[in-house]
Amino acid sequence: MEPATEAMAQRLAAALGRHAGLYGRVEALRRLTGGATKTTWSFELATADGPVALILQQAPAATPEREESSAPKLDAADDARLMIAARSHGVPAPRVRAILDLHDGLGRGYITEHVEGETLGRKLVSDPAHAGARAAMAEQAGRILATIHCMPTTGLDFLKRLSPAQELAVYAGLLDATGFRHPALDFALRWVRRHLPADDTDALVHADFRTGNLIVGPEGIRCVLDWEIARCGDPMQDLGVLCMRTWRFGAAPEVGGFGAREALYAAYERAGGAPVDPARVRFWEAFSNLKWAIGCVRRGLATRDDGTPASLELCAVGRRMEEPLWDFFQLVDR
Repeated sequence: MEPATEAMAQRLAAALGRHAGLYGRVEALRRLTGGATKTTWSFELATADGPVALILQQAPAATPEREESSAPKLDAADDARLMIAARSHGVPAPRVRAILDLHDGLGRGYITEHVEGETLGRKLVSDPAHAGARAAMAEQAGRILATIHCMPTTGLDFLKRLSPAQELAVYAGLLDATGFRHPALDFALRWVRRHLPADDTDALVHADFRTGNLIVGPEGIRCVLDWEIARCGDPMQDLGVLCMRTWRFGAAPEVGGFGAREALYAAYERAGGAPVDPARVRFWEAFSNLKWAIGCVRRGLATRDDGTPASLELCAVGRRMEEPLWDFFQLVDR
């Protein structure tokens, strides 16, 4: 290992001994690609009982500017606590082995067990090797979402509550802060404002449950990732996000590119979820397309400290703003 990597490995080993009672030598430490906000590393801990495959998630340092310029997110410790609570209620969330603190010298973050499987959306929806998994995933997703939405939130006081109107205000504010104006975005904001659900519901919402945030094996969904924007709100939001065309990765089936709405809705209700309101799901699907369009704008306009574009990759994401807007108009035209 490089000296910096070796030092990091030693700090990881010490943290696991301190927090989890796991002792051994860190090997095969490598940074993984992917992850929009967190830095992800995989490694093995060589213990007396054999190797343990683990994942380190590091969150960026908190600053007032970052907190003010993003949608509400859980900090790393609360993210980990939510996953612990979810697992205890039967949700296939990552198993957290350690929540880092300042004494660990690794920044904010946590360590989870590694779960083997596929996460790449295009492979999941198109590779013949995953055909068996695709056949089961809509029903599995319905059961998992019902379990999440039925979870008690006692002890999870860090979760923010966002009504549809509050969520709209957050994203309208994020767009305003960019200074970017576009007639289609203006229309979409007005449409969402006019069609906000009249009644309020309140449940734990993952808010980013979709293809790409699921680890999948031959039998189907093994693990649900990326809990950092979870909140209390309308459970129909999760069903709408899962059905967005963006997260179908070019495949035809309307649920994540792998299944049918009817299978998702039926499994959700059988597992104890609230009766599904298809019109409300469509509202959240449309609103989620608007939010993703705003996300594309913000990524495309991101800059370094010197004012230059943050990266070519983010500029390319910005150009994709028109795709979720097209999907938005297709939905509201129905």
